[in-house]
Amino acid sequence: MAALTLSLQELEDRVGQELGVSPWLPVEQERIDAFARATDDHQWIHVDRERARASPFGGTIAHGFLTLSLLPRMIEQVIAVPGGRMTVNYGLDRVRFTAPVPSGSRIRGRFTVRKVEPIEGGVQVTWSGTVEREGSEKPCLVAEWLSRHYR
Repeated sequence: MAALTLSLQELEDRVGQELGVSPWLPVEQERIDAFARATDDHQWIHVDRERARASPFGGTIAHGFLTLSLLPRMIEQVIAVPGGRMTVNYGLDRVRFTAPVPSGSRIRGRFTVRKVEPIEGGVQVTWSGTVEREGSEKPCLVAEWLSRHYR
C-alpha cells in the first residue's frame, strides 16, 4: 500500500478528514523485550511471561510507550508530505492508553488531520491518531500528535 502524497496546501485542504489507515503491524514478544531493554522498563507485565499469565491480561502486554512510539512508522505508511526542508515531532496532547496490546496481537494506526497552523518557516499540523488492535472494538491508544513541517 503506497502512502497518500499531499502538499502542505493539500494537507490544509483536508482538515477534518481521515487520511487513512496503516497496514496491520504485529507486536511480538521480541519487540516488547527489545523495547524493555532500550528503555530499562522491565516491569513484569511486559517481560515476565510466567507471572503475566496469572494477570488479568492472561499474558504479557506491550508497553504503552511502545505503542505510542510506533505512531511515526504507521503514519509514514499512510501519508507523505514531500518538498519540505524537514519535519519534526513537536509534542503530544491528550494521550490515553485505552486498552492493552497483548503480545502477539496486531495493531494499526488511523490518522485524521485536525488542524494546520502557520508557524515561522512552515506549518504545525495537529493529528488525531488512533491505534486499533485487531479483533477489539476498543482502541488501544488515542492521541493528538503535533508535527512541524519546515519549508
